[in-house]
Amino acid sequence: MRRDTFLKSLAALAAAGALPLSAHAASAVKMMLPANPGGGWDSTGRALGKALLESGAASSVTYDNKGGAAGAIGLAQFVNSSKGDPNALMVMGAVMLGGIITGKPPVSLSQATPIARLTSEYNVFVLPANSPFKSMAEVIAQLKKDPGSVKWGGGSRGSTEHIAAAMIAREVGVDPAKINYVAFRGGGEAIAAILGGNVTIGGGGYSEMAEYIATKKMTPIAVTSGQRLKNSTVPTLKEQGINVEIGNWRGVYAAPGITAEQRKALTDMVAKAVKSKSWAESLEKNDWTPAWMAGDEFANFVDNEFASLRATMVKAGMV
Repeated sequence: MRRDTFLKSLAALAAAGALPLSAHAASAVKMMLPANPGGGWDSTGRALGKALLESGAASSVTYDNKGGAAGAIGLAQFVNSSKGDPNALMVMGAVMLGGIITGKPPVSLSQATPIARLTSEYNVFVLPANSPFKSMAEVIAQLKKDPGSVKWGGGSRGSTEHIAAAMIAREVGVDPAKINYVAFRGGGEAIAAILGGNVTIGGGGYSEMAEYIATKKMTPIAVTSGQRLKNSTVPTLKEQGINVEIGNWRGVYAAPGITAEQRKALTDMVAKAVKSKSWAESLEKNDWTPAWMAGDEFANFVDNEFASLRATMVKAGMV
């Protein structure tokens, strides 16, 4: 075979994905999404996967959704099955820390390898379209009258919306232990419950609720940010006299037992992806705030967040 013909054939095979992985410059990434489809971790992981592909940082990305227990079920599978795998990534965030604090799972986040923080986001509380309530003030009035009659819906136990609900109760003089919080396995299930009017009030990431707010299938009544979100008319809790502010962030971890060189390669791969046009479009589409932090700085951030969240949850009567 002539050399030029061979090279053309080689290029064609590479484009078709028919060559072994060693022949590719990029890696075949396996992405653990420790939540059911439709929620924030799912959308973050798939947006990152798309950016990895379009930036050329990865040759392929496969996804594994494993929801439940605020990500602890997915974390356990990731820790136990991916040890030493240099191409495995797991999406995680503040919700997972809260779930670990409340659930005390047999696996620890410290068993995996921190790579980077990606985004930051605030939550929004919404009412079903057919709700008899029209504002947070009306919900609070009912909460004070009969705490158990107000059914809060959101992500897993220990999620930021769960913590926010407990903090709201405490701030308005209601025992946080008396709130009626219904935990769902992921954002998709929580959204379905809100749309179906099966909860009194729902909470979740603003990006998860945006399309339903825009189509008036949900009524937004408060955000958990310190100031109003850009281009939003939804008041903060603080504006309504409730001194609660809590953010949500998301990041990625790698498998246990990888080498320092493999960790650096993965960090560089994710860094390349978040500089891509694809990632910029995902940030814009989902109203995510970029919050890049990597390496030991990110590892220390997670440790500090864990301590801060535990203190907040103890104060709110959740632990």
